[in-house]
Amino acid sequence: MLQFRDMKKYRPIEVKELRTYSIRDRLSKVSVEKTARPHGKGGSFGDFIASLPDFLAAHDMKAVVRAVVEAHRNGRPVILGMGAHSIKVGLSPLIIDLMRRGVITALAANGACIIHDFEIAYAGQTSEDVARELCTGTFGMAQETGRMVNQAVTAGVRQGYGMGHSMGMFIDSSDFPYRDKSLFREAYRLGIPATVHVAVGADIIHMHPEADGGAIGEGSLRDFRLFTAVVADLEGGVYINLGSAVVLPEVFLKALTVARNLGHTVEEFTTVNMDFFQHYRPRENVLRRPTLQKGRCFALTGHHEIMFPLLAGMIVEEL
Repeated sequence: MLQFRDMKKYRPIEVKELRTYSIRDRLSKVSVEKTARPHGKGGSFGDFIASLPDFLAAHDMKAVVRAVVEAHRNGRPVILGMGAHSIKVGLSPLIIDLMRRGVITALAANGACIIHDFEIAYAGQTSEDVARELCTGTFGMAQETGRMVNQAVTAGVRQGYGMGHSMGMFIDSSDFPYRDKSLFREAYRLGIPATVHVAVGADIIHMHPEADGGAIGEGSLRDFRLFTAVVADLEGGVYINLGSAVVLPEVFLKALTVARNLGHTVEEFTTVNMDFFQHYRPRENVLRRPTLQKGRCFALTGHHEIMFPLLAGMIVEEL
């Protein structure tokens, strides 16, 4: 065992011969040209955008806007994959506006989206207090939602349609007072693919006696194949995953696999994940894995009700 007297002795290092260089010769990541500018009262939204710093998330947001606008101008797809929280925080009017402008060319949604979309169109309100209703066994038991959404899906599937088209057609033919706020109705009217991807048992309508497992499964499978056809055309386009942590990232990965397996070139495109947490599946299945060889990916972290309006507004300004 070494004794203290045998330990190596160290002296402070001499730095007189240290090599240095001028800061003007160094590559720096921050410069005054890219810093933020104060926003003046009464200034336009375009002025606000121009005042943003050009670093990190602000830089990425601008890059996403450029990718979306470039895809739009080149006639390439801009697909919005979304979870239902997007509807619950009031983003439907913004999404509808981008659809009408021809920016968003396809929608892909989880099963909860048709529920909240229907309730907004039918009643102008949605999103119950789950904890309170669960205690009394009444969670998800809204009669109109369970009956009409299931009937719309079953009737549409019998006519040969998928779930998204079925819901859009049903709401369009209704006299619901807020049907102009429906994403699926607008997609139906514009002829935009709107697909619904269901995990059976995950949505409140599956609890109701009107639920038809055959129609739900067949309708969702038809929508998967329609969505895959859209993904097969994604070269040069943009795929945005807005708030879906599990279902849509998994569906997107499988659709991309089928498209590539069948010989479609889907390599040079942009993927974006927008959420208030960067979960595992969106990070891997939307951002990293699909763009391993080519393409670009961006993670925009923040609340939907702030980040998406900002993105939509910046896109409109750039157009």
